[in-house]
Amino acid sequence: MSYNQNKRNTLLQEECAILEHIHLAGDQHILKLSAPEISAKALPGSFVHIDCGEQFTLRRPISIMRAVNGNIELLYKKLGSGTAALTTREIGESINLIGPIGKPFELHPKKSRPLLIGGGVGMPPMVFIADTIHNSIQSSSEYRPFVILGSEAPFPFTATPSQMMIPGIPDGVIGSMPLLEDWKIPNRLASLQGYAGTHNGYVTDLARHWLDSLEDEELAQVEIFSCGPHPMLEAVAKLATEYNLPCQVSLEEFMACGVGGCAGCVVQVETAEGPAMKRVCVDGPVFEAKSVFPNS
Repeated sequence: MSYNQNKRNTLLQEECAILEHIHLAGDQHILKLSAPEISAKALPGSFVHIDCGEQFTLRRPISIMRAVNGNIELLYKKLGSGTAALTTREIGESINLIGPIGKPFELHPKKSRPLLIGGGVGMPPMVFIADTIHNSIQSSSEYRPFVILGSEAPFPFTATPSQMMIPGIPDGVIGSMPLLEDWKIPNRLASLQGYAGTHNGYVTDLARHWLDSLEDEELAQVEIFSCGPHPMLEAVAKLATEYNLPCQVSLEEFMACGVGGCAGCVVQVETAEGPAMKRVCVDGPVFEAKSVFPNS
């Protein structure tokens, strides 16, 4: 997977018809949109800037969960007036999107054991990576991923008991995402809410169980990919440092323009030349974890 750093003429504005709008527990919602142009260019970690209605001056950034056959799927949570208005949109209506935006995750062929960790609305990019791997597996890829998803709200799917055994995972932790299970991608769930079949703890605790089960040769093949709340990402970065593993994280930030013009989403990042301010929307949202969390 490669990414063109020259961002000129890479963004599209597209009117997208709503194909499905699924409303789930915990004020979570999935939009399936017809977006052939954006879908064709989207990569794991890409997001769209969505017009929530004419009453809103600013758009809202939402990560792409899947890009399949000219359609995209977005998982979002109702958090404010913009996303509240979005929940009222119905099948057949159209929504204006700008995208795909941002620097995506990059899978490295020499790291065949990707560990994908998603929390809350940070789950969609992990599903997108898993989908990309699933499609490459059909072409004899060597990737052997493990996915950990965490949520303190009800998961945006009905967990199913996994039929795949995973070394190191505690007994009774069998809950999995049905879509990943269908793709034959090992995955487990973590939460502090006591959901059945779910690890009662943090995603990093569950990741540590798995990492400790690997032989040295297997551990050397691991690279971590993560998206979720800032405290979770910091904990994942510390985990990566503890095990001396490469790690990419996708940051969640408030954005105004979403295309790099307003610099309202800047974060400090460590570079070879020293600290620098980077825009999450276009310089990210994906960064090397050690550059964002240098003290981890």
